[in-house]
Amino acid sequence: MPEPLGRDAQGREVVRFLPGEVPAYPMPGWVWSDAALRAAGSLLRRLHDATAGFERPGARWRLPAHEPAEVVCHNDFAPYNLVFRAGLPVAVIDFDTASPGPRAWDLAYLAYRIVPLTAPGNPDAPATPRTERDRRLIALCDAYGPPAAAVEVLATVPARLDELHAFTLARGLDRDAALYEADARHARERN
Repeated sequence: MPEPLGRDAQGREVVRFLPGEVPAYPMPGWVWSDAALRAAGSLLRRLHDATAGFERPGARWRLPAHEPAEVVCHNDFAPYNLVFRAGLPVAVIDFDTASPGPRAWDLAYLAYRIVPLTAPGNPDAPATPRTERDRRLIALCDAYGPPAAAVEVLATVPARLDELHAFTLARGLDRDAALYEADARHARERN
């Protein structure tokens, strides 16, 4: 995570620069490597473990909290918010939508983006056969470690995408909302 350095004259938060590459769509091929997938799962676990037990009465969050509030969820933990070096994620950025929630909430979104668990035809992800998706999901959960379980992650994906659909629709991002809606439908059909 970027080290907070304070605020500038306009009141904006200033953080230390993290060297590396933050990929954008279309994602470069190295984002889809097994090594990147495992490193992302391990990085998310370290973030969650660092926030376990965090309590701040009266804290305000941009996104709603979800129960059980086991950790502080990033809520957008995906390759485009990870800093990569030598093809591996080493840091996470962009915490503006963080809020308390269950570990599976964040893990479901990471799985959606990096396994990937998107519907066929989603332009943000490569076409991936179901057997390969299943293998990658298990590898991601193994890298994250207990209590991560592929069945719980798969069960969480539709609700996670439903919330993103509503969030993006409310902001007039119709293309993104349509993709989340199609992907949520695909996730439900898969289960």
